[in-house]
Parts: sequence; C-alpha cells; structure tokens
Amino acid sequence: MKNFLSSFVSHPTVPESYIYPPEKQPGKSIIPTGESIPVIDLGGGRGDHRGQQFTLVEQIMRATQEFGFFQVINHGISVELLRDTLAVASEFFEMSIEDRIQYYSDDPKRAVRVYTSCGMHDRGILNWREAMKITGHPVEKLAHLLPEKPNKFRDVVVGYSEGVMKLAMRILGMINEGLGLEEGYFDDDKLSGGEHFVLINHYPPCPDPSLTLGLVKHCDPNLITVLLQGKTRGLQVIKDGKWISVEPIPDALVVNVGHQLEIISNGRLKSVEHRAVTNSREARTTVVTFINPAADCLISPAPVLVGRSQAPLYKAFTYKEFFNVFHDTDGPKTHVQRLLLILYILAAVLK
Repeated sequence: MKNFLSSFVSHPTVPESYIYPPEKQPGKSIIPTGESIPVIDLGGGRGDHRGQQFTLVEQIMRATQEFGFFQVINHGISVELLRDTLAVASEFFEMSIEDRIQYYSDDPKRAVRVYTSCGMHDRGILNWREAMKITGHPVEKLAHLLPEKPNKFRDVVVGYSEGVMKLAMRILGMINEGLGLEEGYFDDDKLSGGEHFVLINHYPPCPDPSLTLGLVKHCDPNLITVLLQGKTRGLQVIKDGKWISVEPIPDALVVNVGHQLEIISNGRLKSVEHRAVTNSREARTTVVTFINPAADCLISPAPVLVGRSQAPLYKAFTYKEFFNVFHDTDGPKTHVQRLLLILYILAAVLK
C-alpha cells in the first residue's frame, strides 16, 4: 500500500524524495500561453483532392521540423471513444488502492502493470506520477490481462488503441511523402510493427508544484508518439530554449517525433525535449501511445536522404542497441546526444 503515491497525496508538503534540485525545479514562474504548437485539421485531407493532401503534408513537415510536436483535430477517432478512454483511465486511478494493488509490479517485462513514483535519470528523485503500462501489439491480444474494472475498461482501451494505430500510420504516411521516401517506407513490419505500448499517466494534485515534476524533461526514444491529454494543462515543450505550454484542445490529440524518426530523416525532423508539470487543484490523467520499431530493426538515415551533398549523420544500429543506451543514462538528452555524436563520428570515418 505504501508504494502508491496516492496513499499520501493529502500531505501538506512535498516529500523530500520528490523535490528536484533548484536548477531543475519548474519554479513558480507562469509559462506564457500565447505561443503553442501547431494545430492541424486532418479532416480536409480525406478523399481525392490532391491539393488538400499536399497542404496537410506541408503542415506536418513544417510542424515536425520547427516544433517536433503538433496537435491534430478531425483525426477520425470518435469524440465518444476519446472521452470514454479518458473516463475509464481516470476512474481506474480513482478506485481504492485495494482494487489497484493486484496490478502493481516492479517487473518492467510484465505486459500489464501499474507502478508509481519511479525516478527518471535524475539521481533517483521521484516523479509525481502513477502509471499503467500496457506492452504489446495489438493491444487486443492483451485484453484478458487488462483490468475488469471500471466497466468497459477493456473494450474502450482496445478500441482506442486500434484507432490510434491507424492514425499514427496515416501520419507516418504523410511524413513519408513529405520526406520523399519510397512509397510504404513506414509500412515495414520491423520499422513500425514493434512492441508498442500504451502508458496511462495519472498525476495527483501536488501541494507545491514548483518543487517537483510529473515527468522530468526528456525526449522519446521511439518512432512516433500520440497523446490524449484531456482538459487539464500540464505538457510543456522546449522551443528556442524556452518552455511553452501545450494548451489542451477538446478532443484533439498531440503527436510528437521520436528519436528514431529524427534519425531516419537524417536530422530533418526534430525529437524535442518535453516535460509534465503538476498542479495543486486537480488530478491530470493522460493516455500515451508509443509506436516502436522491432528490437532487431536496423535504424539508419533513409538512403534517399543521403548522398554526395548530404552525408549520413548517424551510423546504422538496431533499435534494441539504441533503447538500451537511452535508458542506461544519467541524462535523457545529454547521453543520447553523446551517442548520436559518436554515431556521427563513426559515420564520418566509415563513409
């Protein structure tokens, strides 16, 4: 019981194990809300109208190059399913600890597990977060392992995951076109058919949000990420060295570039640092879907993007190699930058 963050969120102060060093604390400063990531309406790109499709591709390419993040509306997943997904996700973490404890596990290889307060690359300091991680693709094959309560949890999460996978592949198809890659480049089973996972994050109210974080700043190691964030503000993204808030838009989804997509694009698309802040007023629940390559998938810049005028910035490596280095680190961005620099040097030597 004591492992659950929610078992002591009524404390008037933030426990010491959650307090970040002063230089990493979010502080009391208000993040400006004037600038945010692009919002792209996918509804206009359906059908045979080539001009509309071209416009969508242009918008997505600009967003992934300048921000690494964008929001999508009219994306094809029903409003009812989005709201049901957030509802069952929130309801799960509102259940008693007795009802949730059966899913608790410290084993990262467990297909469906609940965990809490884990640290992330930062001296063991804990994140103000509880989470459920569902690992496998398609999620339907894990339905029997998902919680039976709240009602409809299994059906809703499976249905949502199917919809997000279709959306992610549609977006990757437009990125494929924008980069000028061979048709169906991202349809390869190894490149986009790895062990995907769904992460349901729950951030309880925090007595002093200026001292801690729901998630420390990081980049995503995977191919592409899709986030359902609900109505409560909390996601922040680095832009030109400053944090900007990703303002919640009803029934929108947030999409961001992962490291593998940055590498495949030979650095044209950007995997950008982001973090989750807390608040003292209400809990925030999000549902994040990570599209991953297979562990043995060989990742490298797409051949069409390298040549005499553009050298490869990265040497080829398997996703498993990259993932292991990414998680064996003291800093989520600095160590990855170090790895990419090594790979850049190797590529320069070996070309």
